[in-house]
Amino acid sequence: MQTWSVGVLCYNEAETLAKVVEDLRDVLMQLTNTFEILVVDDCSTDGSREIASGLPARFPEVRTILHEVNRGIGGGLLSIYTGAKYENVAMIPADGQFDTKEYLPFKDIPADSFISFYRKENTSYSLFRNVLSLFNKKLNKVFIGITLKDVNWTKVYKKKDLDQLDLQLTSSLVESEICAKLLFLGKKVNEVQSKYLPRTYGQSKGASAAIVKKALKDTWALISIMAKFKKNRRS
Repeated sequence: MQTWSVGVLCYNEAETLAKVVEDLRDVLMQLTNTFEILVVDDCSTDGSREIASGLPARFPEVRTILHEVNRGIGGGLLSIYTGAKYENVAMIPADGQFDTKEYLPFKDIPADSFISFYRKENTSYSLFRNVLSLFNKKLNKVFIGITLKDVNWTKVYKKKDLDQLDLQLTSSLVESEICAKLLFLGKKVNEVQSKYLPRTYGQSKGASAAIVKKALKDTWALISIMAKFKKNRRS
């Protein structure tokens, strides 16, 4: 039976965090006898931090990671991917927009592969956010060679594969870096259509001007990172 580490990335999700962790725990108990839930609070200001801190007392499988400064999506992802200790490693948002029951068909994930869930529709996104997502997808395809349907939704990676990637980026584009490197190494991807549940609390944080600027800058950095990675692997 495979083991699981699933991170819950939280920034100002006080109304949904505990329910997301409870639902995730119920799903993981159906998948495996050995799992952990890493709750990463990215310096929330709405009470999420206090809720996160109290979860390990309720659920022994929960570990809490509290960022002392806001590190953004990329920082949260890195805390999860480097801190995980079990075979299958995943991340979900604390906003409740990913249905954790979608993990249930994947009790046995083959070695040398990863799962990439993709959202068919983003009807809750603004026109700007949808255009931005399309632009990001085009950049990934043209300059980095990633043709995945949705780089920025939840994945399930193998811990041993993550540990050999020497990740360089700290923004949300770290997912693009991971996928690009895994695909270059010949890892097989299983793309799975995913529901995109409506947000019931708070606001999306993925399209601020600062985040967009950082993502564009890191796209060009990733081109160089991938060139060096491929050169080192071939030599």
